Amino acid sequence: MSVVFEKAPLWRRTLPLFQGFDIPLALAVIMLAFAGLLTMYSSGYDHGTRFLDHGRNMLLAASIMFVVAQVPPQRLMLAAVPLYTLGVALLIAVALFGITKKGAQRWVNLGVVIQPSEILKIAMPLMLAWWFQRREGQLRSLDFVVAGLLLLLPVGLIMKQPDLGTSLLVLAAGLAVIFFAGLSWKLILPPVLLALVGIGLVVAFEPQLCADGVRWVVLHDYQQQRICTLLDPRKDPLGKGFHIIQGMIAIGSGGLTGKGFMQGTQTHLEFIPERTTDFIFAAFSEEFGLVGNLLLIGSFIFLILRGLFIAADAPTLFSRLLAGAVTTIFFTYSFVNIGMVSGILPVVGVPLPFISYGGTAMVTLGMALGILMSVSKARRPSQS
Repeated sequence: MSVVFEKAPLWRRTLPLFQGFDIPLALAVIMLAFAGLLTMYSSGYDHGTRFLDHGRNMLLAASIMFVVAQVPPQRLMLAAVPLYTLGVALLIAVALFGITKKGAQRWVNLGVVIQPSEILKIAMPLMLAWWFQRREGQLRSLDFVVAGLLLLLPVGLIMKQPDLGTSLLVLAAGLAVIFFAGLSWKLILPPVLLALVGIGLVVAFEPQLCADGVRWVVLHDYQQQRICTLLDPRKDPLGKGFHIIQGMIAIGSGGLTGKGFMQGTQTHLEFIPERTTDFIFAAFSEEFGLVGNLLLIGSFIFLILRGLFIAADAPTLFSRLLAGAVTTIFFTYSFVNIGMVSGILPVVGVPLPFISYGGTAMVTLGMALGILMSVSKARRPSQS
């Protein structure tokens, strides 16, 4: 008597791969991705294959997210030291013999031209989460000093390139891990207060500090110009202040409900610079108005709150710190981009997650989402 075993259908065999995925997080990302495709179609209609490339980048990010989500946090922890070491080594290689484009030395040719600073967006929180996991239960002040040095090394190398936007993202992700690990408020408040005093002094003495011929020792010339332009973009409305002024005009002209899909005059008459990348929020605001902005920002807030919930619900210190830092990356991306387009922050090269065009940033976001999904799947059954 022979026994015949029926082969399970493909959908039943692949179903376990999708079990445990965080549905609320996925829904928030789908809403943002839809908004990104809609805006890219409008703002990039005359940019050749921009819309199709954006869709391809999203599919690539989704594939990376799916793969990373299958890796348990314990396995991710094994990659922390090698990935961090590789990233720092490549940053040193950039400093020694990197490729310079538009005055910035950010790339290195290893057969393929890569930008090593992107690796640190994920490697930095991985490394610090690994460090604090190893010190769990015996944390001392010296451990936070070591974590600070591990953070400042790559951040310093990235700022030297110079790349203020990426260094800000890496710094934010690293500081998030250190903060969630239990850094005392006594050590947090002094630098925060010092920064606020510094901002107040710059605003108060802006005419003297931004006068011709005055140079700030701690910043590059272009960084100083961005701050001065933020304080008064009308000083150079057709030059350095053009980006901020046109962004604010587009946001204001959208009104309550916007001018309508494909109807943005600032966008389609090409007044908005970088309208498919860094300033795409201005194009979105013009066509969908305040109502669209509230829905978009609400989706980002929901994604960030969901990420923090996953972090709080994680079973180990490593996964809690990693999920919290990854969520901080999404917050920093969205807050800085919307802030600079709205004229409340200096213009830096930070894209709007899932909305702006860009392959490298989309890959990083896909990895970050995969990490959150991995941590969510690893939660104890009683907490699911």
